[in-house]
Amino acid sequence: MSSASATVSVALLLWGCGPEGGEFDIPEPGIPLALAQERARRVSDLRYGLSFDIPNAVGDPINGRVTARFALEDASTPLVFDFDPAGGDGDSAESFVRSVNVGGSEADFELNNGHIVIPSSALVAGENTVEIIFRAGDASLTRNPEFLYTLFVPALAHTVFPSFDQPDLKARYSLELTIPLGWQALANGAENGREEIGDRVRIRYAETEPIPTYLFAFAAGLFQIEEATRDGRTFRMFHRETDTAKLERNREAVFDLHGAALRQLEDYTGIPYPFGKFDFVLIPAFEFGGMEHPGAIFYRDSGILLEETATEQQRLGRASLISHETSHMWFGDLVTMQWFDDVWMKEVFANFMAAKIVNPSFPEVNHDLLFLTNNYPAAYGVDRTEGTHAIRQELDNLNEAGSLYGAIIYQKAPIVMRQLERIVGPDRFREGMRVYLDRFRFSNASWMDLIEILDERTETDLVAWSRTWVEESGRPVIRTEIETESDGRMTGLALAQSDPAEGRSLQWTQEIDVLIGTPGRIETISVSFAEARVDVRAASAMRPDFVLPSGSGLAYGDIVLDDGSRAYLLEHLGEFDDAVTRGAVWVTLWEEMLGGRVLPETLMNLALDVIAREDTEQVVQLLLNGVGSLFWRYLPVSEREAVAPRLERVLRDGIGRSESSSLKSAYFSAFRSIVTRADGIDFLEGVWSREERIPGLSLSETDETTMAEQLALRSHPRSSEILDQQLDRIENPDRRERFQFVIPALSSDPEERSAFFARIGDPSNRGREPWVLDGLRFLNHPLRGRESLEQIRPALEELLEVRDTGDIFFPRNWLAALLSGHNTPRAAEIVREFLARQAPDYPVRLRQIILQSADPLFRAVTNFESRDN
Repeated sequence: MSSASATVSVALLLWGCGPEGGEFDIPEPGIPLALAQERARRVSDLRYGLSFDIPNAVGDPINGRVTARFALEDASTPLVFDFDPAGGDGDSAESFVRSVNVGGSEADFELNNGHIVIPSSALVAGENTVEIIFRAGDASLTRNPEFLYTLFVPALAHTVFPSFDQPDLKARYSLELTIPLGWQALANGAENGREEIGDRVRIRYAETEPIPTYLFAFAAGLFQIEEATRDGRTFRMFHRETDTAKLERNREAVFDLHGAALRQLEDYTGIPYPFGKFDFVLIPAFEFGGMEHPGAIFYRDSGILLEETATEQQRLGRASLISHETSHMWFGDLVTMQWFDDVWMKEVFANFMAAKIVNPSFPEVNHDLLFLTNNYPAAYGVDRTEGTHAIRQELDNLNEAGSLYGAIIYQKAPIVMRQLERIVGPDRFREGMRVYLDRFRFSNASWMDLIEILDERTETDLVAWSRTWVEESGRPVIRTEIETESDGRMTGLALAQSDPAEGRSLQWTQEIDVLIGTPGRIETISVSFAEARVDVRAASAMRPDFVLPSGSGLAYGDIVLDDGSRAYLLEHLGEFDDAVTRGAVWVTLWEEMLGGRVLPETLMNLALDVIAREDTEQVVQLLLNGVGSLFWRYLPVSEREAVAPRLERVLRDGIGRSESSSLKSAYFSAFRSIVTRADGIDFLEGVWSREERIPGLSLSETDETTMAEQLALRSHPRSSEILDQQLDRIENPDRRERFQFVIPALSSDPEERSAFFARIGDPSNRGREPWVLDGLRFLNHPLRGRESLEQIRPALEELLEVRDTGDIFFPRNWLAALLSGHNTPRAAEIVREFLARQAPDYPVRLRQIILQSADPLFRAVTNFESRDN
């Protein structure tokens, strides 16, 4: 075995040249595109046999063995495995590799830049077997005293075991786990044997269907197992919930939702569930809402086992999450993107299909409204910013794949996909999807593979359409042009779109509905918006009260209302019969506020005027989200103090007036998050202490924990006592551990809060990312924003390390927790100064995420400055 610190020149002497006499270059860290393409060309028929020995003590090393069997197109150059258990430190990495065996014989190898390079002299064209005995890295193994789990998306498998860590080298996996006696375990494959060895248990799992490395997974620990059958299929749910009433309350619904999702996906795709058994595990403080490992879906437990006070939005969220992850079994798992520049494909299909699946399970819900509220605000929240980006982004190395994720993938892409379905037609679209899934099953495909299939089914040039919507960033600015006679009769109506990006002149083709309000009626006119300007001839001779291009919640863009329409909608929002119209009007007016065309206090007063009359919970929740943001971020302190009495009264009235526990819970959640006045705080303390009772609303341990946190943030005189008492109340060990972790961030002592901030600056203390984010959010709450200003710069400076040591959503969530409580010029100045100081090679995507996260802060400051001027 050659030294891990050997130079490239030594490697060249040992291993020879590349094809056609060219030199072999040691790959750079990560998984570069060129390396992935070269391996995909050479390697086929890949199988991994893996074994891991999980020790009883969480600090002891995990030993492993991997046997890779594959066919090699040619053996003229060295072969590169990915293995980076020590973060690219070659000398340290050497201690993780115990031996490398090729074809039954010990082989020389090179460790460099997070890769194991095997010389061409050890390889043969055709069948090869490589066995590596190793110590597993811990970077992507979350280890706790009572449980452990893997999380390898987007390309983190190689931080734990040697592999070809790229999505287009799918493999069949056989797994053997040795775990402590008394633990349970699950993996992608079905269990097909176990034996007890003293205080240990060895479990063998059946070979999987072909899957990529990022979907290989296992979890083990002190879990309980619930089992149920739906449509003849057995489902198993692994969990750690100690509240038996909570478990029983949720159990049947959780299994029902999985069964319904599978049934509808099999019907839509025409392909039976392709991965055999179906298990899922509920993990405390899991980094994501869910992760779609075939045969072993991982969920965050709080998103699946809901509290008794769960709102309609939370129940819908659970159904959407389950449907999303189940949809991935076909979209992402059966057919996988070729490279992570198309990672958005699996996410958009999962979200798109989830919307279709959830509808029949919730017939009482307005699903057009749900689509609007779930997608448009979040997509606009990125697309309006300086940091916006295209849906599909170029990617040269998988070590940057994590920064591709966000609202453009999860929320804008479903809007675009809905437009594509409208263009192609639902039946032809479904037919094309079936062809796509069948043609590429257990293989890989690109976006253009799908476009080619759908392009055959429509006269629209989908390549050109895709170039604007998928390959370019941003959204159009859409304006109405109205011509009227002196009596108010309209003689002409046109819609004009423009590209806000300089020198680009894009045109976004979309099918939209224009609402035209006239005395006594509302007309809906469907428009194909394919040019820079389109005349709406059907509107001639009307006397409009308003024109709303975003009617039916379809149009995507920055809708700039004409003065008359804006004034009318601000006056009459609550009078529209259709809930989708009310939602679309609010979303449009919100963008008008952020664009400086409506004052925040005008929008606040509008929301408080109409919410008492609103009977659709989704619209109520939309308004509640809005008033919370307006109150904490966009209103000056003087306006905040002025509106607080009315706001708290309206929310208290909503709690008392609402008949459903779901709506009561929505109002109460909003109240406890914005309460600032003494009488309201006293009421909240009374509810927490169980001296006050809210009729019709049963509060859980989690609700009481949230109340204790909110009271501490408001520096309640008894806050220390309240936190201690709440800690004693918590019975679930995982929730208790989480609360102990965040208590210092809630302290009234600035030094204790500073110590917490210093603590989470160490990556070794950031293992439970949701806990870290809760604490960071508490530190930067609006009531403590001025005290935490000094933390903004060091937190920004840690962002690179946060990206390199955390999971894919962690940098974005880190910034949201850091900046969401700030709205001062100094906070905005710190962010701008940080960006200005960065070298030109600062990662572009991190810069984009900073600009996205800071956009509300920048807009709040601009709004305040415009008032002063």
